[in-house]
Amino acid sequence: MISAELAAQLRDAGLVWHPQAGDRFQIDLPDIDADVFTVSDMTIEAHHYPTGSVLGFNGTTEWALDSVALEDALWLPREDQLREMLRSTFRALRRVEDSYEVEVELHGEVRVFDHPEPAEAYGMALLALIELSR
Repeated sequence: MISAELAAQLRDAGLVWHPQAGDRFQIDLPDIDADVFTVSDMTIEAHHYPTGSVLGFNGTTEWALDSVALEDALWLPREDQLREMLRSTFRALRRVEDSYEVEVELHGEVRVFDHPEPAEAYGMALLALIELSR
């Protein structure tokens, strides 16, 4: 799982989240931001309305919440989702000593992003891609 800091950077750079079952997120509000939740058809569902999307907490999943606006949720994309978003820019994932290297080609230039967690390296590469696309 990527860090909340990198997830916030991706969101602020323009990454748009369309919640699906299995997605993990944190609530981006004080005193609740340490818990990680998972979208699930049985417990937390995305509801889309003309005024915006909300994540509805069904049953007794979280006693203090009925729903939270999508803008107040911070998506924590999984490694496979990050890799998929890199699409044709992705070249390789390598294990190098105590780190992972993600190699991508961005506008004709091969770049490598390394981190001890592969998801974090993928996220760093995606952030660079988004920033170059602006």
